[in-house]
Amino acid sequence: MSDQAETVILIHGLWVRGIVLLPWQRWLRAEGFAVRRFSYPSWRMGLPDNLRLLSSFVKETPGPVIHLVGHSLGGLVALSMLAQEADPRIRRVVLLGSPYAACHCGFTLAAIPVLAALVGRTFADCFRLRHPALLPATEVGVIAGTRRIGLGCLIPGLALPNDGVIAVAETRLDSARDSIELNVSHSGMLVSRACVRQIASFLRTGSFIHPRLVCGDPMPAPRGR
Repeated sequence: MSDQAETVILIHGLWVRGIVLLPWQRWLRAEGFAVRRFSYPSWRMGLPDNLRLLSSFVKETPGPVIHLVGHSLGGLVALSMLAQEADPRIRRVVLLGSPYAACHCGFTLAAIPVLAALVGRTFADCFRLRHPALLPATEVGVIAGTRRIGLGCLIPGLALPNDGVIAVAETRLDSARDSIELNVSHSGMLVSRACVRQIASFLRTGSFIHPRLVCGDPMPAPRGR
């Protein structure tokens, strides 16, 4: 890998560690990117502490160009860090299943005393504080899933369409440069080559690969695998 390769930092979501991002790391390396996985205590530590960890990780990352890719809560952590301290090397950000607008499943659990601790301190901080104001130069791409497989299906009231945990409407970010919906579940994103192809496309061009129109009819949306 060339020292001048663009570097991608992968950021995981709630309850897991960076090892779950290994498929993304392997496939993005095959796409020509240098890739690092960032692990943080998403449940035990609060947002300010994890932002400091991510900021230090970015500063220690070599290379002239850095991109951030966050799954679920990881996307919110990435945006929060950018709002506080934007490294000039960071060019683009991709969010996958990140509940920027709201999180019905998380809010429902947080409202039940015996289950509130499950959402963790970082999630609670993300929605207790105001959403970060993004710099105008920040190019953000949003990927939402529409395959309803996940524990969220057990929670009444989750809007359609959704990925089994996060509703498509909850991923909306008005300032996003581009967005796309894929037939993948929330956890399935982590093992989806279709997601990785879309990530690579946005990091290279600032746009996702959208279905083309043929004789006025849209082609089928990309499948999850």
